[in-house]
Amino acid sequence: MLHLASQSPRRRELLTLLGVEFGLLDVDVPEERLPGEPPAGYVSRVAREKAGAGLLKVVGSPGAVVLGADTEVVLGDRVYGKPADEADALAMLRSLSGRPHTVISTVWLVSADREQHLSSESQVTFADLDDAQLAAYLACGEWRGKAGAYGIQGRAAAFVSHLAGSHSGVMGLPMHETARLLRAFALIP
Repeated sequence: MLHLASQSPRRRELLTLLGVEFGLLDVDVPEERLPGEPPAGYVSRVAREKAGAGLLKVVGSPGAVVLGADTEVVLGDRVYGKPADEADALAMLRSLSGRPHTVISTVWLVSADREQHLSSESQVTFADLDDAQLAAYLACGEWRGKAGAYGIQGRAAAFVSHLAGSHSGVMGLPMHETARLLRAFALIP
């Protein structure tokens, strides 16, 4: 049985599209980057820790497989996680305005005797955003709980002038990579 170690509605929706049944696990993993940790290493570590924390909750279930994922927005060497508040969200969006940035998503599948992971890196470029656009976006509240203070599947889609990579990866669960992992664990055909 597959378990998703996430409360993200986006991950839930995307995983459902792959036609696999799964249970939900609520895990609490600190999302703090270690000094000198490369962005891709950080994203992978957090995703693996989520999967591992989930596995501890279902360790007695035969055949349990846990999916953990993490997605972060990266500009240079700076990792933009979820904003602490509206001022933090505004600062993030201003720094991303008119600039290309990278979105890294890593997925880990773990079981009692096996683990495997894949990552997706996408390049996203925002148009130049003016104060009115930023104020309207902040007022809608869509930025809450989202890495980089935006959700590409919502109103922020209008900010994107170019995307190279995985749209679903930017949303939080790269579908191609996730399907490959699920096949490797014989969870989907």
